[in-house]
Parts: sequence; structure tokens; C-alpha cells
Amino acid sequence: MTSLYFDINENQWPLIYDEKYNVSVCGLEKFHVFDAKKWSNIIQYLKDAEFITDECLVKPNEAQKRDLRRVHTKRYLNSLKWSMRVAIITEVPMVALLPNICVQYAYLRPMRLQTGGSVLAGKLALERGWAVNVGGGFHHCSGDRGGGFCPYADITLLIRFLLDGELIQNAMIVDLDAHQGNGYQHDFLGVPEVYIMDMYNKHIYPRDREAKQAIRRKVELGHRVEDLEYMVKLRQNLKAALKEFTPDILVYNAGTDILDSDPLGNLRISSVGIIKRDEFVFEMCRSHKIPIVMLTSGGYLRKTARIIADSIMNLHRKGLITGQCPVPDEDED
Repeated sequence: MTSLYFDINENQWPLIYDEKYNVSVCGLEKFHVFDAKKWSNIIQYLKDAEFITDECLVKPNEAQKRDLRRVHTKRYLNSLKWSMRVAIITEVPMVALLPNICVQYAYLRPMRLQTGGSVLAGKLALERGWAVNVGGGFHHCSGDRGGGFCPYADITLLIRFLLDGELIQNAMIVDLDAHQGNGYQHDFLGVPEVYIMDMYNKHIYPRDREAKQAIRRKVELGHRVEDLEYMVKLRQNLKAALKEFTPDILVYNAGTDILDSDPLGNLRISSVGIIKRDEFVFEMCRSHKIPIVMLTSGGYLRKTARIIADSIMNLHRKGLITGQCPVPDEDED
């Protein structure tokens, strides 16, 4: 049994968030390119637009050790008790100087909460047709190794919970973050029930050759790809993927680090391009009657929170996500 799965009220959307998602490590998060308040900023934009209220949101439970052990080795989880190891994962060297109790509370606990949100999103997507975890998407973490700001393998856990519970027979991962999703790829090497499509900049981290063997549809991009080329390749390859494989659920890793001027992604996709990208993925799932889970994943500019919020509102306007939570002026959309 797990406390990560629970039922929600009809007036709640499968929109998962907790204010404790946000990371604050004695101010050291300012030394990382990652916007540590990204998740709360997304929610604030949605509230400012009078799109949601707190009553619409679903608060997840924190993933416990017994939950994490579904995928993670005991050795890996024990390694997180050493601040030096966590500093390597966060890519903030000064974290190594902090007492581990501080690291657990300020960084790993929020990440465990987001991981719980991803696992819950899998269940809710099957029930409602869609779910968005305003967080998660730690695609560089596998069962025995973290990295790239990813301490827990939430994507692997999401799918493994559904498979082990016999709620699904198979799954598809569509990873559109700028980076290769090498973490879950290691976990699903040789697992035919999980189809992986990954579209990423081949010239940047992690360049993991072994993990690439798990990718069934690999779309490698060069530097500075712009909207038109990106959308043509996405349309062609996602349509082809859904002809090759019919999943019971699609896990969409919707990183916004493809945005023009992102310091790590080195692609040139506009904010409108990201919104259209998300819309297309949801459209494909709707037309094929496939439940979809969206994870927000990477995105290293302050303005990405606004883009994600705008994308969620666009999905609602287009009828691709629906809910009974009162939305002011809904009739005007």
C-alpha cells in the first residue's frame, strides 16, 4: 500500500501542487541557474489571471522510503545522507558544506513531495484523462544514480506504480526537454512495455550513449533550432510513434529549457512555440483517447513560469483540459 494514491473531489482539477515544492537552501539556490521558485510562480500567474483558486489544486503526499524503494537502490538512497553527494546532484558545490539535515529539509523534502505529485498524477490521469504536476520531470535520475538537479526518479516511479498495480499494461514517454532523459532510459532498458520518444539537443549534457539504446524514437537536434524545424520534427515523429505503439498512458516531460536564450538548452524556440508544442501533444492524446500526464521538468529562465502558466490556460481554452473548478469569465473564452 502507498499513501501517494488517493481520491480527489469532483471540484478539484488533476492539477497537482504544494507550496512546499519550492527550494530554499539558505540562499544558496541563487548560485544555480535554476529558478528555485518556478513552481510557486506558475501557480501565482494562474491565480492572478483568475484561472484557478486554491480549492482547485490537489496537494500530494511526500514520497516515503518504502515508495522510493520501488525503484531506488538502498545504496543510492543512503548516499543522499551525505551533503557532498547531494551537492554533485544539485550542481551547487556549496551545498556540500551544509549539515545534511538542512539539505534534507530544504532540498530533498521538496523533491520527494514533487515525486509524490508525479506518482499521483499517473493515477489521476487514468481517471480524468489528464493530469499536470506543476513540478517533477526529474529525467536525469535513475534507480541508482542522480544528477542534473534530479535526485529522485519520479518518471520511473510514476510508471512502475501503474504497471505493478496492473492499472496499465504499457506506457509511452514523450520527452521534449532540451536534454536527453538518460535517467529513466537506464531504468527501462530492455523493457518493451515502455516506449520512449526523446527529442533533445544532441550536443549538450548528458550525451549518455548507453541510455540512448532505450530510446525507440530518437530525434536529435543541433544547436539553435527554431520553431518551424522543431514543430515539423515533433509532428512527424509523434504521429509516427503513435502508429508504432498504442500506450495506455502518455507521460509528457514538458521541459521549457528549449526556450530561446536558455543558458543550457541552446535552442531557439519562442514562447509561442512552446505553447503550440504543448497544445499539439495534448491534441494527439485527445484524438487517440490516451490519458496524459504533464511534468514541468527543466526550464532555467525566470520567464518560463509565465510561459507554463500561459500554456495551461491555452490548453483549457482549446478544451484539451477540462475541470469543474469555477473559472471567472469562462464564457468569454
